[in-house]
Amino acid sequence: MVRWPRQNGRSGETIISNVQCWDLVMDNDEYLYVSDTKKHEVRRWEIEEKNGTLVAGGNRKGDRLDQLNEPRYICVDHNQTVYVSDFLNSRVMKWTKGAKEGIVVAGGNGSDPSRSQVYYPARIMIDHVGTIMIGGNGQGNQPNQLNYPIDSSFDQ
Repeated sequence: MVRWPRQNGRSGETIISNVQCWDLVMDNDEYLYVSDTKKHEVRRWEIEEKNGTLVAGGNRKGDRLDQLNEPRYICVDHNQTVYVSDFLNSRVMKWTKGAKEGIVVAGGNGSDPSRSQVYYPARIMIDHVGTIMIGGNGQGNQPNQLNYPIDSSFDQ
């Protein structure tokens, strides 16, 4: 990952190496969170830190509560709780700060696109009390359903 200066940036500075990044977000304390689809983990990085801190997964690919299988999108709340779209496990997981295992908050029962499943989750968003804001009613074209959502954004 390379950081580029805002003005007159002709060359960037490598800040994180050896990562297969799918998503990155910054929290209110300016920590950078990176999902790594090759290592099946999410790490938090401070400025100038070399290795980062493991905050989700990191125990090889799998479907146990301490594992992820191709984590993609991430969201972080004001308590540094990390929400991860665990793509190939068809679930969304919540990892509180310092947790060794995550909690399944949506899906987790296979990739069957029925009402009770999360079918290959993509971007996730939470509100200020930690509630997942969109999706959750199966795949479809009804007003309370989504069909292959990729990304979303909300204002305050």
